Amino acid sequence: MNWIVSIAEQKIRDAEKSGQLEGLPGHGKPLPDDDLAGVPEELRLSYKLLKNAGALPEELQIRKDLVSLSDLLEACRDPERSEKLKGELTEKRLRYRLMMNERGWTQQDAYEQYADAVYAKLTRANDKTP
Repeated sequence: MNWIVSIAEQKIRDAEKSGQLEGLPGHGKPLPDDDLAGVPEELRLSYKLLKNAGALPEELQIRKDLVSLSDLLEACRDPERSEKLKGELTEKRLRYRLMMNERGWTQQDAYEQYADAVYAKLTRANDKTP
């Protein structure tokens, strides 16, 4: 594998000497921040491939589903459908927490930790009409 790196480095040096790398877009500017800086090294390539394909990693898809189900539940007026959505929401939350525990990401983010309490407080405040 080292021979591949040395060949690549030699090609870059040759291109620099011949002036092929001058005047390129972004020359002299800092590189953009890495989108995947928080992703473990062994997962970055697969995340990059998924991103380029327009797919989401499983945990992000589940979080997206959680938001959608919460919005549907808020808008639902049918009690039977509401119970079904509550069950789906509970199942998704459990699946997400299990996945995070398996990956060693046991710390909850602030939103998930306080979402129910904030929602309850806001809805109780809205129910108090003078």
